[in-house]
Amino acid sequence: MKKLILTALLSAATLFSGFTQNVDFDKKNFSSNKDGFKTALNDLNTGNFHYMTHVYSQALTFFEKAQNFNPKNAELNAKIADCYFHTGETEKAKMQLEEAFKLDASIDGYFTYLKAQIAQAGNNFDEAIKLYRASKTKGSSIRPEAMTTIDKKIKECGVGKKLIETPINVEIVNVGTAVNTSNQEYVPVITADESEIFFTSRRSDTEGGGRDAQIDDYYEDIYYSSKDEKGEWQPAVNIGIPINSVFHDATVGLSIDGQKLFIYRDNKKGIGNIYVTEKKGNEWTIPEELPSPITSKSQETSASYDYTGKTIYFVSDRPGGKGGKDIYKSTQNKDGKWGDAENLGSMVNTEFDEDAIFLHPDGKTLYFSSNGNNSMGGFDIFKSTLEKGKWSKPVNLGYPINSAGDDVFFVLSANGEHGYYASEKTGGEGKKDIYKIVFLDEIKNNSRPKLTLLKGIVFDNKTKKPLSALIEIFDNNKNELVSSYESNSATGKYMVSLPAGHDYGISVKKEGYLFYSENINIPDTAAFQEIEKNIGLDKIETGKKVVLANIFYDYNKASLRSSSFNELDKVVELLNQNSKVKVELAAHTDSRGGDAYNLKLSQERAQSCVDYLTSKGINRSRLIAKGYGESQPLIKEEVINKMATEQEKEAAHQQNRRSEFKILEN
Repeated sequence: MKKLILTALLSAATLFSGFTQNVDFDKKNFSSNKDGFKTALNDLNTGNFHYMTHVYSQALTFFEKAQNFNPKNAELNAKIADCYFHTGETEKAKMQLEEAFKLDASIDGYFTYLKAQIAQAGNNFDEAIKLYRASKTKGSSIRPEAMTTIDKKIKECGVGKKLIETPINVEIVNVGTAVNTSNQEYVPVITADESEIFFTSRRSDTEGGGRDAQIDDYYEDIYYSSKDEKGEWQPAVNIGIPINSVFHDATVGLSIDGQKLFIYRDNKKGIGNIYVTEKKGNEWTIPEELPSPITSKSQETSASYDYTGKTIYFVSDRPGGKGGKDIYKSTQNKDGKWGDAENLGSMVNTEFDEDAIFLHPDGKTLYFSSNGNNSMGGFDIFKSTLEKGKWSKPVNLGYPINSAGDDVFFVLSANGEHGYYASEKTGGEGKKDIYKIVFLDEIKNNSRPKLTLLKGIVFDNKTKKPLSALIEIFDNNKNELVSSYESNSATGKYMVSLPAGHDYGISVKKEGYLFYSENINIPDTAAFQEIEKNIGLDKIETGKKVVLANIFYDYNKASLRSSSFNELDKVVELLNQNSKVKVELAAHTDSRGGDAYNLKLSQERAQSCVDYLTSKGINRSRLIAKGYGESQPLIKEEVINKMATEQEKEAAHQQNRRSEFKILEN
């Protein structure tokens, strides 16, 4: 009996050994099925071709056919695991790799490296470090280049351990099925007020319906969604021609107001570069390649406007950089030409790759992705701040925003409460989805960026129809033009960012209309605010008035400050364009001070405006200076006296102390 039991145990051990023993793709192992072996070998070879060229989805198709014939080959099982890993199926990759090591624990060192990557992706950093070191000892003939990255990977694991110990207080939420599908969605870009989103996706309704054979997926197209009155995203739509073509078209950047969109596509020379398209009314213009020196013979992959629209930050792998892809900037001069590309330097750029840039509307906070040494795996999102003309050392945004995988394409709303990015998280709608990051501490502590977001609609005061008008922003302290925008002709919408620490003069003008003037002084300490101001423009008609909000005098003096010249130059421009117009230049004071004194001071101030206009060539016969003193207040004294605070009272007095002009003849 004992002999029979022993024999049975030995047979079972032999049988078990047979199930776990590696079986090579050798014809002597399949002599009984030569035709099946030949077919499987062809599938294996075809799979290997796609595998070595990194087309993992195609490789997987042929590898699985070969595996159906021979499920006991360790290397094939390991390669299938690698394909799963690179197509976002990490759990399948882990299980498949375990089967491979059961068949042969001594397979190529690259697959130990793959085990380490899977461990790192699961935040098992200590295990990953052990596996990386083991793979380095074993070496690799399949992917020898992977062995050169091991030391960097070990450093990443060290960074990951530290970041996970001190997670930041955020909530990460899938934006939902209005935007995300079972396909891939990525590279979200938003308007500053978070009301519109553009993104890239690979879907069956791509323009032309084509697929890229190299990656075995649909060509990229750009999609769009906006929020309804309840703040919910509406079902996204393909943005269509002329932005989307039959090949790849991807979002990379968006102006603050959503009227200019940067897209990435291959140019006629087959090099990937950045194009820009502009929204005119309800239509988008044909995308045009950015000019030199932004566009080069190398590849440019990402771009972002600053809040003025006069500087473009972009990514390029051109020669002379710090290594790999670097971040550059180019600024437009007064003639409209773009200046030389300036590398942001070694404080920001590393010997590795920097990409997916976004400059916040505050004008000084740069977000980007990098796979440099301070990453916890792949690309991480970093932040650098411009202080006194220099960029600070980039800071990793931390866990759980960043992970051991690639974290890229981050953008942030103007108020700093919500960020958006793409990630391959479990439980999403597809392989890669767009997520919203809620910055809970920033909301709780009200530590928002210091800027004012000014938006609204420009319209005809009489007909109420929307207008396309030029909006110019001046820095009154520096006496220079900061930026200029156009309101949309179909909707009249405009949106501008005004970083704190400046006294802004704002002008809205359109040919045939009187211009609109506004002054917004934002101190350094001012918190974030969003101001909605709808602006009605009047046609040039007798009796119409314009308050000149950016005319400034020294206290109790009639002499103009130089910061007033931009405002008066607009009056000069209007009079030159309308040669028959005669105007009254009026000045008003508040109610403080004696009547006679106020009347005299206001007359002198009105005359100083007339004198400036005549110095610019306007005939004196078209101008009348008139001082009204305190006789025509916008806010009456009894109303001011009832105001609760001195600050409110002073603001009211300021409104009464005004300069304006009135059309006398047209």
